[in-house]
Amino acid sequence: MKKINKNRRIGILGGSFNPAHEGHLHVSQLALEKLKLDELWWLVSPQNPLKPVDGMAGFDERMDQARVIAARDGRIIVSDFEKISDTTYSIDTITALKAAYPDVSFVWVMGADNLRQMPRWQGWQKIFRSIPIAVFPRAPHSLRALNGRAARRFAGAMIDPKNASRLAGRRAPAWVMLQAPLHGQSATRLRQSERKIQG
Repeated sequence: MKKINKNRRIGILGGSFNPAHEGHLHVSQLALEKLKLDELWWLVSPQNPLKPVDGMAGFDERMDQARVIAARDGRIIVSDFEKISDTTYSIDTITALKAAYPDVSFVWVMGADNLRQMPRWQGWQKIFRSIPIAVFPRAPHSLRALNGRAARRFAGAMIDPKNASRLAGRRAPAWVMLQAPLHGQSATRLRQSERKIQG
């Protein structure tokens, strides 16, 4: 288990990273800046329960690709925490992280597309009550996400983006929709391009 100094502010960006790309780097660097984080961890999921196994690259391959992209910023750490802790669902991963690192202030970082579909996640309301959440805009999902079930359920816990730098350390539920420039790259587009090249 990675040794962490006390009182660190660490962002968590979970996902399949199939593959990791410039969009992940873009969001991570914005999160580090806007949330005033010390580090941001990419938690590479062995298998996202909401995504098909078909078309999913091997775990070690995805870890290696993520390390290549993350190497451009020393504050970004690629982690196999979910594999080590044998967690599948985000709520279990969050619980395990908080137990392993009780002195760390974690922030869950995700895109608006995930906020929109969050009611499909195991224990999604418990996630909101367990960890502060930072949401990045992602076309065309942002407006629909803000009008979605999760955002409406926790509307009273939403903070002003101007106060995003104080999100880490706040008592959950607390979340913010950040104001940030969008990045067009996605793992889906990259896989589609790769298939076209191979075809």
